[in-house]
Amino acid sequence: MRRFYESFLAVRKLPVPVISAINGPAIGAGCCLALATDLRVASAEAKLGVTFVRLGLHPGMGATHFLPSIVGAQEASKMILTGEVIDGREAHARGLVTKVSETGDATLEDAVAMAEEIAAQAPVAVRAATRTLRIGQEDGLERALWREADAQAQTWNSADLKEGLDALVDKRVPEFNQFETYGQNL
Repeated sequence: MRRFYESFLAVRKLPVPVISAINGPAIGAGCCLALATDLRVASAEAKLGVTFVRLGLHPGMGATHFLPSIVGAQEASKMILTGEVIDGREAHARGLVTKVSETGDATLEDAVAMAEEIAAQAPVAVRAATRTLRIGQEDGLERALWREADAQAQTWNSADLKEGLDALVDKRVPEFNQFETYGQNL
């Protein structure tokens, strides 16, 4: 899992600011990829959510690290623990995206306009500022990724994940019945 996370988050190693243009569903891993970028633009109709718990799986790919730093601990806890899916307007209101585009077609145009505005600035300063901002965001990332990989591996073999996936296929609400005993760590 950990190696997968590293390749998935390779976007963080690019030496320039990375902007996500979200025009559609960014759910689970897709949302995590967007969280790993420096800026996010979403269409009003876009759907964003860290929905791992709805499937019986622990969040991964840095979700538990990046989301709190972007929207704050309370909002991140709510989104992660409920698996809530929100639209682009709500994502903007919560600070998850920098800009909301009124139409899907405008999303890429707005992201490109933001990139052009950044590109018009001093390149050395922009790259240096990008590295500095990421250093602050990456404090604790390695620990979070190891914890996520461990917990996700444990939940990967759970009856809850099987039920969550079956419910998704059957288009029904899952009935989770697996409980850990108090004090048992996942």
